Amino acid sequence: MTAPTDTPDPRPSAPLASEPELATLAGLGKATALAVVLAALLLVFVVLPAEFNLDLTGFGGAVGLTRLSAPEDEAEVAPPAAAQSPTEPVKAPVAEVVARAPRQDEVEVEVPAGKGVEYKFSMRAGERMKFSWTAGEDSLFFDFHGEPTGGPKDFFESYTVSTATQSRGTFTAPFDGVHGWYWKNRGAALARVKLTTSGSYEVLGLR
Repeated sequence: MTAPTDTPDPRPSAPLASEPELATLAGLGKATALAVVLAALLLVFVVLPAEFNLDLTGFGGAVGLTRLSAPEDEAEVAPPAAAQSPTEPVKAPVAEVVARAPRQDEVEVEVPAGKGVEYKFSMRAGERMKFSWTAGEDSLFFDFHGEPTGGPKDFFESYTVSTATQSRGTFTAPFDGVHGWYWKNRGAALARVKLTTSGSYEVLGLR
């Protein structure tokens, strides 16, 4: 009786992976995991703030990425320059000043003995007034001066300071304000000043 012999298995057996191949597979797995982690970080720190204005960590706002996804109406836009004609410069509006109608006045001003009085007019810069006054035979000290509108308190500018019995001329106001005469009677009797004016002004009278 013949002893049975082992019959070889006709199916081929799977080859076993070598150690170098196992190391390569492990390295590939680590690289894949690292790539996934980097992609996630890039998504959170860059893509979401820049594309969707979703800043989960605050990093996007710190480096300005959220501005890229800001709506147009929130973006800082410089105001458009005013349209200008290439030949005509833009001029600032100027307040229109209505010219006063010319007038003529005559008044008698009494100056008591040892006293002084003032007689004033309101005039704009550039307005003109022709004047003539006489005190007869009485010699009076006078100061023809002006006080600018908005000027310091008690400030005035003298145009003519003298002592005389009369004076005449044409005056052009150098600034907006109150202009006129101060007469002082240093005599012992009442003096009367006859003042005639014509031009553009407003009479304020005795002050």
